[in-house]
Amino acid sequence: AAPLPGGGRGLVCCLLPGVGCVAHGCWALLPSDVAGHVAVSEPPAVDAVPPTLSAGRPTISAVLPALNEEANLERTVRALVPALSGVGADYEILVVDDGSTDRTAEVARRLAEEVPSLRLLRHERNRGYGAALRTGFAAAQREWILLLDADGQFLPEELPRLVQAAAGADLVLGYRQSRADPALRRLFAAVWRLLVRALLGVTVRDTNCGFKLMRTALVAALDLQASGAGISAELLAKARRRGAVTAEVAVTHLPRRWGRQTGGSLRVLLRAYLELARLWWRLRRFPGAG
Repeated sequence: AAPLPGGGRGLVCCLLPGVGCVAHGCWALLPSDVAGHVAVSEPPAVDAVPPTLSAGRPTISAVLPALNEEANLERTVRALVPALSGVGADYEILVVDDGSTDRTAEVARRLAEEVPSLRLLRHERNRGYGAALRTGFAAAQREWILLLDADGQFLPEELPRLVQAAAGADLVLGYRQSRADPALRRLFAAVWRLLVRALLGVTVRDTNCGFKLMRTALVAALDLQASGAGISAELLAKARRRGAVTAEVAVTHLPRRWGRQTGGSLRVLLRAYLELARLWWRLRRFPGAG
């Protein structure tokens, strides 16, 4: 494969329990229920981030949750790097390996040798999609967070659409214009969307789309707690209660080429519905929550 821009020794940063990356001077606390499951590693020395950034261009922390994505991660990262370079004044890529049993972590470490801005955050065991996002969000050090699933079903080349829509917005939400999923999963998604709308008042087109651009300060203020697939509903409901300005952008959705989808499994779905019920009860009982 062709080398990525910004060659040289990369940083694989496996966070110490409860703290951010020492090498980058970030001490943001990780969520307490995942901090103990992030592997410990001694990071190599890295250069400081340049203090002066290009005016008018955002700085972006790209968070890529990954569970057994050894066949998709490299292609996703190689498409993402030029997209970030094209729109961002500065960026970092945070690959969150949620306890993969394949070579996902090995692929991320190899990519980090070429991309100094790439860091690997690894759960020792599978904690759930929401836990992976919260680990990535807590480690983000730039002014915007880009959520991009590592399964290769979205096109990083469409990032400029989200950045363009970010002017005056706090959240830019991709929505899958033509969802390339099996019929049963599309049915589950439609039911989920109706429940989220009815219980939480969230009316966006695509709650769980894994292609979002969000202000880091907003995400940090939301006190997210979900560890499973309910994380997106929680994020949007709490952002809505804070008066966040939302923009929506149509994005391409591709069929999964390799690996196995886990979002439609019975265990994941039951966990998501339980998280949704808990969130509804918490927000109903404590109107100021979030």
